Amino acid sequence: MTSSAMATARAASVSAAANDPLTNVQLKYRSQAVAKPYFVAAIGLFVGQILFGLIMGLQYVIGDFLFPEIPFNVARMVHTNLLIVWLLFGFMGAGYFLIPEESERELHSPKLAIITFWVFLVAGALTIVGYLAVPYATLAKITGNDLLPTMGREFLEQPTITKIGIVLVALSFLFNLSMTVLKGRKTSISMVMMLGLWGLAIFFLFSFYNPDNLVLDKYFWWWVVHLWVEGVWELIMGAMLAFVLVKVTGIDREIIEKWLYVIIAMTLISGIIGTGHHYFWIGAPAYWQVWGSVFSALEPIPFFMMTLFAFNVVNKRRREHPNKAAVLWALGTGVMAFLGAGVWGFLHTLAPVNYLTHGTQITASHGHMAFYGAYAMVVMTMISYTMPLMRGREANSNAAQVVEMWSFWLMTVAMVFITLFLTAAGILQVWMQRMGDTPLSFMATQDKIAFFYWLRELSGVVFFIGLLLYIVSFFVRGNERASA
Repeated sequence: MTSSAMATARAASVSAAANDPLTNVQLKYRSQAVAKPYFVAAIGLFVGQILFGLIMGLQYVIGDFLFPEIPFNVARMVHTNLLIVWLLFGFMGAGYFLIPEESERELHSPKLAIITFWVFLVAGALTIVGYLAVPYATLAKITGNDLLPTMGREFLEQPTITKIGIVLVALSFLFNLSMTVLKGRKTSISMVMMLGLWGLAIFFLFSFYNPDNLVLDKYFWWWVVHLWVEGVWELIMGAMLAFVLVKVTGIDREIIEKWLYVIIAMTLISGIIGTGHHYFWIGAPAYWQVWGSVFSALEPIPFFMMTLFAFNVVNKRRREHPNKAAVLWALGTGVMAFLGAGVWGFLHTLAPVNYLTHGTQITASHGHMAFYGAYAMVVMTMISYTMPLMRGREANSNAAQVVEMWSFWLMTVAMVFITLFLTAAGILQVWMQRMGDTPLSFMATQDKIAFFYWLRELSGVVFFIGLLLYIVSFFVRGNERASA
């Protein structure tokens, strides 16, 4: 073989290797690897959340299932708390991966990030064990709730000592990321991400305010719950989605940043005053029925823009990224967030409608699809994109991605059916319990709509199978393409 032919063969070999998704890839910054344990913990806690969701689903139709070992109120508490904690692990992992790359420097302190991880994981695990092992009143007594009462409120059931731990973890995390950003490049993505993360921590401080007046309590309780999920979390979501789309499409950063600015502006404009849709029936002034309705009607707009943003950027992409599964998750995030948080949120957010629907299964249907579409899916997008990189490859093998895409469709379609079945149950509940000529009691109504609860449970099993496939996909190996 001539030297020219050998050079051509070598060039072809290098080209083939460069295009091979299993070719060894080095992280741009070694400290990005600290995101891996956060993502692993997030997925593990996600599995726990779904298991307790399935337990609750059975308890809806088999009232004494696992009673008294796991009463319904405990299962619900664990289910919702695991949701919050695993998403926080996901956000933290995303921050530790995203910020160094955007800042073009190593993380300020990888060691501090690992310490923070273990403190948060142990504190979270002990809290869940506490929910399951002792009565809630006993847990409150032994954790010092008498000294600083913060417990007993939905989603904020954590013992006071755990809340203090969460604050310390958040301060450690934000210090680490803030120092990284201050010493490095500042980008729109990193600034929006940091604004969302700092907002998350600041609004959590209202969980320590527990006034005796029930109206005031509910009023400020929503400053944590609403201004998280319909405020600062949307900024985190937008930054994560923008980061992944920059990487998988090759589109100019300026284009993506313009979209991001408009999206977060609409998020804050609609979301902050939109808090008023929670003030309709708690004893707050009547003007909130107008303000809450008007600005809540605007809240689907940023989610619709996010959907347009994702599809527009992918359609105009300048490269075909080998990680097709991550692209699918990114597109799915936009669509499902718009449907769950946007459309299903709007369906019952206007005061005259909400008067009949609040506290029914219509609320539950919105909550399930919104959390999955907006936050679970964006964390899965980030994990799908970053995990192969942290394992030394640009993307998982084609075989692994096929399994992952099956998991995407199983979970997403199952969540659509969960939402539809809960919506049907909610409509019947409103009619029979609140609108009929002879309204039924709550429990009599539940018996009438039990069929939809069984269908919801079946859909939940399919969702759980999809989640297990997602985990399996990371262990599926494929053959590397032979070099030319």
